Amino acid sequence: MPKCTREAKFLIVDDDKVSVMAMQRAMKKLKIVNETAVCTDGQHALDYLNEAAKKENGLPPYIVTLDLNMPRMGGLEFLDAIRSDAALARVVVFVFTTSDTPDDVKSAYSRNVAGYIVKENPYETFAAALDMLESYSRIVELPV
Repeated sequence: MPKCTREAKFLIVDDDKVSVMAMQRAMKKLKIVNETAVCTDGQHALDYLNEAAKKENGLPPYIVTLDLNMPRMGGLEFLDAIRSDAALARVVVFVFTTSDTPDDVKSAYSRNVAGYIVKENPYETFAAALDMLESYSRIVELPV
């Protein structure tokens, strides 16, 4: 029986260049070879995913790491946009942010995020979280 899934692609959505570099270093050290793209805010990510859906004739599986506090369109607004769009609603999103306020955590989970991770020591946090995400991407079957 043919497999009905494809390897997940990663999308890092964060305006902090240091955080992005720490994630990329951690991915390289962990030998994560999944295709990875970077967007600097929610609107950029929304445009990117819509373009990917057009090119691929349907959105391929994505695992998004999302910062909440960004210019133009923040993380919660991005979540509202993708969750209300049938073509993007199934994107798996993990929040990676400096905010540990209970309201932000509750707001993110109410928008169906898969996890909420607070950036404490960026490299160590990213390395541990990305190791988990890499395993997640290998074990969990994501729809095409």
